[in-house]
Amino acid sequence: MTDLLPGAGAAAAIPPVAASEGLRLGWIRRLWPVLGPQRWIVIGSFAVGLVALSISVAVPTIVGLTIDRTIASTASPLEPFLVALVVLALARGVLSVVYRYGLYRTAYRVEVDVRGLLFAHLLEQTFSFYDRIQTGQLISRAQSDVRSVQLYLAVAPLILTAVLSFVVAIVVMLATSIPLTLAAVVALPGVYAVGVALRNRLFPLSWIIQGRQAEVTGVVEESIAGVRVVQAFGAESRQVEAMANATRRLRWANVDQGTIRARLAPLLENLPRVGSVLVLLLGGWLVIEGRLEIGAIVAFNSYIVLLQIPFRFLGFFLILSQRARASAERIFEVLDAAPEISDPPVPVTDRERAGRIELRNVRFGYGDGDDLLRGVDLTIEPGESVAIVGTSGSGKSTLARLLCRYYDPRDGEILLDGVDLRDLLVGDVRASVVVVPDEPFLFSASLLDNLTFGRPDLIGAPLGEQVRNAAAAADATGFIEASDDGYDTVVGERGATLSGGQRQRLALARALLVEPEVLVLDDALSAIDVHVEARVHESLDSLRAGRTTVFIAHRLSTITLAKRVVLLDDGVVVETGTHARLLETSARYREVLATTLTTDEDIPT
Repeated sequence: MTDLLPGAGAAAAIPPVAASEGLRLGWIRRLWPVLGPQRWIVIGSFAVGLVALSISVAVPTIVGLTIDRTIASTASPLEPFLVALVVLALARGVLSVVYRYGLYRTAYRVEVDVRGLLFAHLLEQTFSFYDRIQTGQLISRAQSDVRSVQLYLAVAPLILTAVLSFVVAIVVMLATSIPLTLAAVVALPGVYAVGVALRNRLFPLSWIIQGRQAEVTGVVEESIAGVRVVQAFGAESRQVEAMANATRRLRWANVDQGTIRARLAPLLENLPRVGSVLVLLLGGWLVIEGRLEIGAIVAFNSYIVLLQIPFRFLGFFLILSQRARASAERIFEVLDAAPEISDPPVPVTDRERAGRIELRNVRFGYGDGDDLLRGVDLTIEPGESVAIVGTSGSGKSTLARLLCRYYDPRDGEILLDGVDLRDLLVGDVRASVVVVPDEPFLFSASLLDNLTFGRPDLIGAPLGEQVRNAAAAADATGFIEASDDGYDTVVGERGATLSGGQRQRLALARALLVEPEVLVLDDALSAIDVHVEARVHESLDSLRAGRTTVFIAHRLSTITLAKRVVLLDDGVVVETGTHARLLETSARYREVLATTLTTDEDIPT
C-alpha cells in the first residue's frame, strides 16, 4: 500500500516491536528504515556543513592575525587579509545554503514518508482498532506529532554542527592560551547540570502536551463531524465548554513547561558569559604584561561567541528533542499495533466462486464484552436469497460484519465456498462479499467518483453502461440526472447534500458495480418509501439471479423478497423457513415481526 503514497515509496515500513524493545532501541534507530534511503544526502550535507564550520573557526584566527600584523605592527599590507575574509565569508554563505537545503529536504522527505506509512497503517487497521481509539487522537498523531519529529530532524543536525564548532573552538583556544581557555569554560559544568535538569523535567510534560493537543483535536473533530446532532439538541454551549476544558488542560501543561523554561533557560544562555568576563580580565592583564597579543584577545572573544551558540539553543533543543521523542513514541504506538485482520501466510486463491456461505458454531462479542452470537449455525446456498430477522441487539448487523471479515469470530468458522475466510486474502473476501449499510458513507466528491469507488478500473474513465446500469438498478438515475451537473455533481461532506434515501441508493449502486458473489443489504433501503423500494427490488430481481443475497430486514416488504427467512434470537438461529411457513407455525416469529416492523406496514397476526 505504501507504494501508492507520495514519497513513501523510498522508505521501507517501520517494523513493529514490543514496547520494551522499542525503548531499548531508541526512536531514532527505529526510524532508520525511513532515514536510511536519505543517508547519502545527509552525509553529503553534513560534509558540506563541516567545511562551513572550518571556515567559521578559521575566521577569528585570521582576524586576530590581521590586527597583529597590519594594525598593531604594520608589518604586512591590509588588502590580502581583507580579500581572504571576503572570500571566506562568500564561501561560507554558499556552503551554508547547500547544507541547510540538504538537511531540510531530508527532514521534509522523512515527514512525508512517516505520514504516508502511518496513513497506510491506519487504513490497514481493523474495526476493533477504531472501536478503541478516538479519530481526533489519530489525526493529531498524523499531523502535529509527525511535524514535531520533522522539526527535530531539521534542527538537530544544525545544533550538532554548533556543538562541533564548540569542540574545534576549544582546541584552537587551548593552542593559543591554556589559562584563557580555562577561564572561558569555567561555567560549563554548571551549564551541563542545568541542561540535565531541564531535560528531565521537560520530557513528561512533552508527552502530556502532545496528549492534550490530541484531546483538543478530538473535541473539534467530533463537534464538527456531528454538528447537526449538536445543533439539533441545542448542545452548542456544552461543546464549547468541553472545548474550553480541553484547552485549559492544555494551557496548564504549556504554562508549566513555560515556567520551567523561564527558570532554567536563562541560566543556560547566561552562564557562558561569565567566561567572557573572565577572559577580558585575564586577557587584558596578559596583554599589559606583554605575554599575549591584542589579536589573540579579539580572536578569543570571537571563539567565546562560538562557545555560546550551542548553549543559546540548548534550551530550545532540549524542549524540541523531548517533544520529538514523545511524538515519536505516540506514532510508534500506532505503528506497533498489528492489524487483527490480516492475510494468511499461504492464502487459498483457487476456490470456486459460487457464493456459498456456511457458519459453523460461530461465537462473537465486541471487545471484552459478552458474546452477542452464541453459536450460530447457518448455511446459505449459492444464488439463494435469505432474510435475517430478529429483535434489536440480536446480532443481525454483527453477522453482516463477520461475513465480510470486518471482525473474526471468537470461536467457530465462517466459510465462503467451502474455504474459511481466514484462509483467504482479505481483499478477496471483501471483493466477494459486499455489505451495504443503512447509513452509508459518501466522500466529498462527485456522484460518479462515489459510484466507481469500488472499481479502480472505472475511476477517471468516461461514463459507461456499467455505471448507468448500476445506477438504474438502484433507482438512482432520476435524481442523479436531475442534479445540476449530473454525474459530475459534487456532494457535500459525508453526502450531506443528499437525502437519506438518495445516499442509500447511491451506496447500493456502488455495491452492485463491484459485482460481488454475495450481496448483504443491512437495512440498506430503510430511508426510502415503499414505492421506491418496490421499484428497486423489481430491478434487483434480475441482477440477483445467480448471486447470493442476504437481507438484514426490518420491513415486511423486504422480508417477503427472500426465499428463506432466518430468525435470529439471543445470538442463535431459532427458526428457519419461508416467510409464510414461519408466520403459520412460529409464535416467536410473529412476536418479533410485531415488535420490529416499521409503522408504515401492516403487522401480521
